[in-house]
Amino acid sequence: MNKINIGLIGFGTVGSGVVEFLHTKKSYIANKYNTEFTVKTVCDLYITPDKVKKFGKIKTTKKYQEILEDPEIDVVVELIGGLHPAKEIVFGSLNNGKDVVTANKALISHHGKELFELAQQNGLRLFFESAVMAGVPTIKTVTEGIIGNEFNGIYGILNGTCNYILTQMSDNNCSFPDALKKAQEKGYAEADPTLDISGGDTAHKLLIMAYLAFGKFIKFNEIYTEGISQISQNDIEYAERLGLTIKLLAIAKKVNNTIEARVHPTLIPKEHPLASINSVFNGMLLDSDMLGKVLLSGEGAGKMAAASGVVSDLINLAHNPAQPILSNLTYENKALTVKKIDDVISKFYLRLLAVNKPGVLSKITGILGKHDISINSVTQKEQDAKSPVPVIMLTDSTSERNMRNALKEIEKMAVIKSKPVAIRMETLQ
Repeated sequence: MNKINIGLIGFGTVGSGVVEFLHTKKSYIANKYNTEFTVKTVCDLYITPDKVKKFGKIKTTKKYQEILEDPEIDVVVELIGGLHPAKEIVFGSLNNGKDVVTANKALISHHGKELFELAQQNGLRLFFESAVMAGVPTIKTVTEGIIGNEFNGIYGILNGTCNYILTQMSDNNCSFPDALKKAQEKGYAEADPTLDISGGDTAHKLLIMAYLAFGKFIKFNEIYTEGISQISQNDIEYAERLGLTIKLLAIAKKVNNTIEARVHPTLIPKEHPLASINSVFNGMLLDSDMLGKVLLSGEGAGKMAAASGVVSDLINLAHNPAQPILSNLTYENKALTVKKIDDVISKFYLRLLAVNKPGVLSKITGILGKHDISINSVTQKEQDAKSPVPVIMLTDSTSERNMRNALKEIEKMAVIKSKPVAIRMETLQ
């Protein structure tokens, strides 16, 4: 029997799920994989012995150093999230000869390359499946399953909170504030949901996937990031009429030696498989050169979904003792550059609230034309002649720079009564 002692740091939702998972599936794992996992010590600032007593004899501590310095612990499972003290914990574990499993997307996205290099130097393993899409085998698909392929693009719905909110707005005619409140009541959104709804959480995950797929470590501030708080019920309704749906999409594309990396609300065709990824589910489309397109989907958050990914890493780690890494995670293609957002080309959906009087539309289209932006279609919602009316425009392909400059000029017009909303459109094959 292969015996592995675990030191677990972070006994929140995911940490408690991992302990419960290992306890519940102990016999199954032992019989099928000839491996016995023992959670020797759990560390958490708020841990007490009674919280773990139903899972057997587990030591508790509030000092993570006790786990790092314990010679009997083989693997450190870091589940506290954030950068500090998570960075010190993971670096310390690898320097103390311990393999690491983590679900920390922020840590991997900011310090992944350094950590992969340290693990390789010390002949150790660093696994992080649950950092992206929880238990859905996203990392393993790229680093093992289709490892011989080169990747042209990644398109992902990677945040369950945002996807739930947009689904509620679409299916139940909710406003953004009402949908957010519902998400918080169900435990899908934090009391402070800023990291989720701003797109920051999704950007961390995209950074990891772009590095694994393209071999380019992109800095966090190089990913253009825009959240969903400006999306209104009007936008949801207009998208529906156009046969489109709005998703917070993570996009990374490689063309020759240039990478686009961006996170923002995106209009996609309703018939595309990603459009059917709803509620708290996540989805990712991988566009590879030889295999073609691969779609992964499943629960991207939650206690057992994340715990499943962590346990998967533990089992893989236990059965690859002589293999420090499953693919060349320290490789970086120095020739690749990141395209600035101003140079990205896309089609746009525009919503403008304009005074309802003759000549307004021609002035708006004149400004767009001045900035080389062609209009594909215009829809004006009928309303009281005395009230400003929403004007919906779909443009042909144009650069971000042109669109930004045009909207700055349009926003200054006296006839425009609110900040213009621009949503990018992506044609997914």
